[in-house]
Amino acid sequence: MTVYTHRDVNVLAIETSCDETACSIVRNGREVLSNAIFTQMHIHREYGGVVPEIASRNHLEKINDVVDKAILDAGLHKEDIDVIAVTSTPGLIGALVVGVATAKTMAYALSKPLVGVHHIAGHIAANYLDHGELEPPFISLVISGGHTSVIDVKDYNEHEVIGQTLDDAAGEAFDKVGILLGLTYPAGKDMDELARSAIKNNVSPVYFKRTYLEKGSPHFSFSGIKTRVMNYIRANKDDPIDKEAIALGFHEAVTDVLVKKTMDMAKRRNRKKIVLAGGVAANSLIRNKFKEEGEAQGFEVYLPGLGMCTDNAAMIASAGYYKYISGGISDYYLDAVSNTGLQRRILLKSRKQRFAPSL
Repeated sequence: MTVYTHRDVNVLAIETSCDETACSIVRNGREVLSNAIFTQMHIHREYGGVVPEIASRNHLEKINDVVDKAILDAGLHKEDIDVIAVTSTPGLIGALVVGVATAKTMAYALSKPLVGVHHIAGHIAANYLDHGELEPPFISLVISGGHTSVIDVKDYNEHEVIGQTLDDAAGEAFDKVGILLGLTYPAGKDMDELARSAIKNNVSPVYFKRTYLEKGSPHFSFSGIKTRVMNYIRANKDDPIDKEAIALGFHEAVTDVLVKKTMDMAKRRNRKKIVLAGGVAANSLIRNKFKEEGEAQGFEVYLPGLGMCTDNAAMIASAGYYKYISGGISDYYLDAVSNTGLQRRILLKSRKQRFAPSL
C-alpha cells in the first residue's frame, strides 16, 4: 500500500550500527537538511578494529547531542519532524540497541511514525541523495568492511541479493592486507594512496591470481587474495617490501573480480544502470575502473559522493522515506537485530511483522 502525500515529509533518521553516531534530517527522500556525525574511528584505531563494548558506550554518551545538533542544523523544531527512521539491522547488537531505543522513544514522545531500516538499504539509498535523476531498477554493488553483495534493485523497496562474499568482505580484505603492509586500521585510504602512488611512479604491480569461483558464480571470495599477499611477503622476506607494488597488485586483483561479476549480473538481469555503495565505493581505483568499463560496455555507472560512502544517517533517512510512503511503518516491538536478510534473500522487501524488523 502506497501512502500518497501532497506535502513535504521530513524524516529524522538515526544510524548507530557500528562506530558512527549519526543523525540526519532529509526532506522527501532526496534533500539533505542536516547530517550530524560523531565518529569513533580515532578511539578504535589503537585496538586495530572496532571494539563493540566501547562503541556501544560512546553511542550512549553522544546520541542525544548528535540528535540535537541535527535538528538545530536543519533549522527545524521537533514538531516539524514527520517520521522517525532508524537502522535496526544489521550491525553490532549493542550499538544498534542504542539507536533503536532512542528512535522508539522519540517516535512515542512526538507521536510520529516509526520506520526500521536495513543498513544495506541505506547504503543503496545514499545514491538518491547525490543523483536526483536516479530511479530503480538497477544493479547495486555494496562493498564495505562487512559486506560485499550484488543486489538487484527492482524498486525502492524491493531488492534481491544475487551474490555475496563467502568469506571476507572487500573492505575487510583491504584492512587485513594493509596490516600486513604495516599500515594502521582502517587501512583502506592508505591502501588507495599507495596504489595511486604506484601508478604515478610507474611501479609494476605484483600479480596476484584472481578468484572467480566456479564459472558463472555470482559470489565472491577474498580470503584467498589476502593469503596470497601474506605468502608473497613471506617468500620475499629477505628483500625490501615494495608496498606500492603489492598494494597496486592487490587492488587490481580485487577490482577485476568486482567489475566482472557485477557487470555479468547486470547483463544477466538486463539492467542498464550500475550503482556502487558502501565505504569501499570511495576507493579511487575501483571508481575509475567501474566508470571506464561501464562506458566501454554500455552501462550507466552511478557513484555516491565520498561523504555518502561511509556510514551516515542521511542515507537511512532516504531509505526510510521510501519505505514510509509505501506503508512500511514499524511498531514499538521493533527490535535491534545483529544480522538478517542476506542469506535468505529477503533483504528490504516491505512487509509487516510484529517481532522481526521489516526489511
